[in-house]
Amino acid sequence: MTARVLVTGRTGQVGTELARAPWPAGLVPEVVGRETLDLADPEHAAEVVRTGGYALVINPAAYTAVDKAEEEEDLAVHINGEGPRALAMACTDAGIPLIHVSTDYVFDGAKDGPYTEDDPVAPLGAYGRSKLAGEVAVRAECARHVILRTAWVFSAHGKNFVKTMLRLAAEKPELRVVADQHGSPTAAHDIARVLVEIARQIVLEGRNDAWGTYHFAGAGPTTWHGFAEAIVAAQAERTGARPPVHPITTAEFPTPARRPANSVLSSARLEETFGITPRPWPDTLAEVLTDLGAA
Repeated sequence: MTARVLVTGRTGQVGTELARAPWPAGLVPEVVGRETLDLADPEHAAEVVRTGGYALVINPAAYTAVDKAEEEEDLAVHINGEGPRALAMACTDAGIPLIHVSTDYVFDGAKDGPYTEDDPVAPLGAYGRSKLAGEVAVRAECARHVILRTAWVFSAHGKNFVKTMLRLAAEKPELRVVADQHGSPTAAHDIARVLVEIARQIVLEGRNDAWGTYHFAGAGPTTWHGFAEAIVAAQAERTGARPPVHPITTAEFPTPARRPANSVLSSARLEETFGITPRPWPDTLAEVLTDLGAA
């Protein structure tokens, strides 16, 4: 007897890793892209869930253009808010749970110390507001849900900070990177590992006592500057070239969307509930760089 799991966002960083991840016997993932399930078309997305015969839905798909969202907030809210609402309602209709991926951008970054799941939300920009709308919708429409917030996602796929720094380090004599924003880099393949384990416990172990919101991020805080230095140092081991990485302030690198100054997330609740321990982000960075052939 096998249980089919619908996974959205096939071309995204987490979706790509879920397609590559080892799944336990008894769970069969169907990782689909926008051609099959598009959150911009909530009614059709809901129909896919209602008629698919799935045991669980995992939704890492999202509108993720943080700066562009400042100009396209209606679209971002439609995809990140109404899309998950439709999935949640369809999961309830089908009698199945929903695991939904969210973000540190629901916080304003003003807290001193790691954010817990119980801290008040106060998004600074359109993207954060759209993702918060999705969280609210999932909680309202599907009692059997897990919302997994994560931060600073990187991988060997798609657009992300690691790939940008590698490109710039090869092109420029020096780099200038923001040093007053703090967070914990999180490898997409580790997020996938967490999602698979939660799915295993929910579907195969029949857990019905762990619904709610959780945080997961790589172990250990750093800054974008510290993250960039680690990336450049690893590349230097391969190429011998190591451009200096100069720290700058957020004010020196203005962007359309404001970023939280503190994106550090506490994963303690996830560890206590599901027995999942985050790994140090430098270890996962080394794995991604190996995957990229950069180290």
